[in-house]
Amino acid sequence: MKGVVIVESPAKAKAIGLYLGKSYKVIASYGHVRDLIAKDGAVDVEGGYKMQWAFNERGKRQINEIAAALKLSDTLYLATDPDREGEAISWHILEALREKKQLASKNIKRVVFHEITKTAVKNAFETPKDLDQSLVDAYLTRRALDYLVGFSISPVLWRKMPGAKSAGRVQSVALRLVVERELEIQKFDSEEYWSIHADFDSPNGVVPSTLAVHDGKKIDKMDIKNAEAAAAIKAELSARQYSVSAVEKKTVRRNPYAPFTTSTLQQDAVRKLGFSAKRTMQIAQKLYEGISIDGAIHGLITYMRTDSTALSTDAVSEARAFIKATYGDKYLPDSPKVYKTKTKNAQEAHEAIRPTSFARVPDTLRLLLSSDELALYGLIWKRAIASQMENALIDQVSVDIASDDGRSIFRATGSSVAFDGFLKLYVESVDDDSEIQDTKHRKLPVVNDGDRMLPNRITDLQHFTQPPPRFNEASLVKKLEELGIGRPSTYATIMNVLQERKYVTLQKRTFVPDSIGFLVISFLRNFFTRYVEYGFTAGLEEELDDISNGKLAWRGVLDKFWMEFIKHISQAKELTITEVIQSVENDISDYVFKDVDEERACPLCKVGKINLKLGRFGAFLGCSNYPDCKYTKKLGDSNISPDDPQSQVQKLNVKIGADTSLGNDVISLKSGPFGYYLEWAATKDATGKKPKRATVPKFVNDPTELTIDDAMTLGHLPKILGKHPKTKKEIQLAIGRVGPYLKVDSKSFKLEKSIHAIRVTLKEAISIIDNHTT
Repeated sequence: MKGVVIVESPAKAKAIGLYLGKSYKVIASYGHVRDLIAKDGAVDVEGGYKMQWAFNERGKRQINEIAAALKLSDTLYLATDPDREGEAISWHILEALREKKQLASKNIKRVVFHEITKTAVKNAFETPKDLDQSLVDAYLTRRALDYLVGFSISPVLWRKMPGAKSAGRVQSVALRLVVERELEIQKFDSEEYWSIHADFDSPNGVVPSTLAVHDGKKIDKMDIKNAEAAAAIKAELSARQYSVSAVEKKTVRRNPYAPFTTSTLQQDAVRKLGFSAKRTMQIAQKLYEGISIDGAIHGLITYMRTDSTALSTDAVSEARAFIKATYGDKYLPDSPKVYKTKTKNAQEAHEAIRPTSFARVPDTLRLLLSSDELALYGLIWKRAIASQMENALIDQVSVDIASDDGRSIFRATGSSVAFDGFLKLYVESVDDDSEIQDTKHRKLPVVNDGDRMLPNRITDLQHFTQPPPRFNEASLVKKLEELGIGRPSTYATIMNVLQERKYVTLQKRTFVPDSIGFLVISFLRNFFTRYVEYGFTAGLEEELDDISNGKLAWRGVLDKFWMEFIKHISQAKELTITEVIQSVENDISDYVFKDVDEERACPLCKVGKINLKLGRFGAFLGCSNYPDCKYTKKLGDSNISPDDPQSQVQKLNVKIGADTSLGNDVISLKSGPFGYYLEWAATKDATGKKPKRATVPKFVNDPTELTIDDAMTLGHLPKILGKHPKTKKEIQLAIGRVGPYLKVDSKSFKLEKSIHAIRVTLKEAISIIDNHTT
């Protein structure tokens, strides 16, 4: 045997095995084989930050399998992913094998490739490296930091802030962003303002315009404050004569977007496809590991965890050749487009995310990929190709239409695409309506300087200023990246943890903090101020990068952090509940008492005062006159009694569609005492039986996202997806006490707890089963 090769996943192992042949033994580690023990003492601060690791059950089996295989070979190839985590997985495997005394006289080689293709794998094995200890040190530092923060702050939180689940080095800073945005929204006072518009008749058509100057003064957004002022201006303008006073034309170049990094892929997948960051990374992982095409495994995209916007020379050459052959010379720039990474603290010099072959256009994979996989692949393919296409040319025109006395000017603007360039293939989307997509063009009729213009309609429009929008997954990832907080591999996990801890909920695709989220951030801002500061967290990320690059000693970074941090922990342990309550009331009083009158008088006894109280199950509002007055009110809820089980559930009765399998019975989404449920038809049938109902699983974060297909699936569980092509056995989708799973005979295979579990396809189910049984 030429060597034992270690990769993370069975799918990757299968692909690499086919490339290397039977003279290599390729084994999947199934991710990390061990992790820090989940209890006090996992990181020994006094002992130089020595860490105690524990194997997971799968990890034990895989290490034993690797050790057995090494008895037949002298060479161990570590082919885990090309980043900090991949380096750490390899390091853990080496350490475990050393403890078993299995590495004596063995050759250890690290092979790195950024795409799973035969050429890339072959080149990696021809040019092996050593394990990068600096990357390992950075991983150890991050794990130690996360442990020291989590296992030190969390117990304090549990004692001082009942209902809180945990705090994290990066998670808490992300929560702070969401909470502070919500506080901004709650404090926002909307202001009224007006704008004046006119449609002018010209020889070549109507010219729509907006008042820009009145009485010789530029009109700013908030200048016209009410209907009376707008009406007065409108009356003045209606009595005047107008002509074109200026026409300005120009052509602007619009550059294509850089190829995807991890964060920009997550952002665009949220906006364009409606995928969560977690779902995006799951699908990208499958595309990276590849599919079988003509009997061989082909990775479809390059490695999906990257900060880089660079493409390899070969990739650029292939893209340019494809553009020339497919779209023609005019869509091919004279020289390749080069992009510089703008991300703060960008690390590891990988390529951007791109297809492994530009010739593999999305349509050719339509029968080989699921709809979600094809959609994400298409997004990646289009963005990468477009990045090497010619600039778009946009003709812009601005027309000033002035009153004869020159004291009032209406301005009309328009644009049209003179040459579409990269827009032929790809248009980026935006996070909210405040960002105007300049690809939505309006062409103005041709007018000339001096042309007389007749206003056929002058209108005034009322507006109100809007609060800043809540974060959605795309905008939160973008903000974290701008601040230099977190890394490509962590964004999806951060948002998932915040939801699992019930600190935030996802409503209409935006993050809304729950009451416990407000309280946790208030506590941390008051007593651990430094550790939820954006600059401090970003600074730690910079130090981790410096460790990765061999510029800093990892234990020195931990020493500096721990010496200050432990002082705050000691001080926080001495806090009384009264001190915590007072600090929270002072910090976020606008939120805590938002539905209480200014005097905070008890509405029940009229004597006591409403205060924040902490009980075994969390925070609530109560009367200071307790126990004489037992008035209580759930924090953050103004309409429903905290004793009402529906207090956590939005009242709903929404028709989803008709179940074609049950005589077109109408399915409605409703809410009841115990949560959301689906109901078939509206009334009892002729026999007097109650209508069919199905519970909406709690792992469906936003029930309003359920489609008619989702509803029919939930109503007909267990559902037969089809038969496995090899075993010919039926595959069933079901939901049990611990969540969704696939069932084949007596064997079960767990699924991710999300809405995507009930949308699993037969192809995806087969892949999941094969990966678990490989």
